[in-house]
Amino acid sequence: MRGFMRVLCQNLTKNVQRSRSFHQNQGGGQKSKSIAGLQAAIDLQHSAMSEQCILVDEHDRNLGQISKRECHRVIDGQIPLHRAFSVFLFNARGDMLLQKRSSYKITYPNHYTNACCSHPLYEIEGEREERDALGIRRAAQRRLNHELGIPLHQIRPENMHYLTRIHYKDLGDGVWGEHEIDYILFLQKDVDLNPNKNEISDIRFVSRENYKKEIDALPGELTPWFKLILKHRLPVWWSDLSKLKLHEDLDTIYKFS
Repeated sequence: MRGFMRVLCQNLTKNVQRSRSFHQNQGGGQKSKSIAGLQAAIDLQHSAMSEQCILVDEHDRNLGQISKRECHRVIDGQIPLHRAFSVFLFNARGDMLLQKRSSYKITYPNHYTNACCSHPLYEIEGEREERDALGIRRAAQRRLNHELGIPLHQIRPENMHYLTRIHYKDLGDGVWGEHEIDYILFLQKDVDLNPNKNEISDIRFVSRENYKKEIDALPGELTPWFKLILKHRLPVWWSDLSKLKLHEDLDTIYKFS
């Protein structure tokens, strides 16, 4: 818990310093409002750490619940393995949406990544449904709405294409990291976007023809899961958006490193 609060305080200090610099020629009342807003944004991320994720073994068998805080803490180089998903969203032209995680995020702040990366929650019964990865799809719909503001009717679970699962581990900053069985979901559709500033600080589309150049030019690092998927599989999947069925592998859990 002390490590968690230390990271929160470090993030708050950095954000307050940026706010003071931005408002240095403005009144003190405005500064106070800005600082209070920053604290509120960080408090939202703090409260989300009490959500209950799904603890799994290396075969993705449900072992019960574990808090988001517990399953992202690095202790002696170990992180509990838990269930997650990564959504790759493409517009009708085939361009891929990237988001930049906000500076308020506890894990991997200010990193660029795919459209949405999150977890099914144990306390939501429908998100524990394993048949046809339905629980994962429901969780993805919930988070796409929360993070990107996409209307629920535009992102129905049945429209998401479940491709496969990957297993990866990253120690992050040594305090917070990831260790996940990550379900890969693809969705190609033009949608309405209204990003949640507490979650996302930037969004942009990149084209398949120029993605290497565009990603290399991003003003920020990539999340480890996105970097691994980009390295091992994404270009092949992206080139076959209209034939994704050919790339389905629902029985294998690929270990990426």
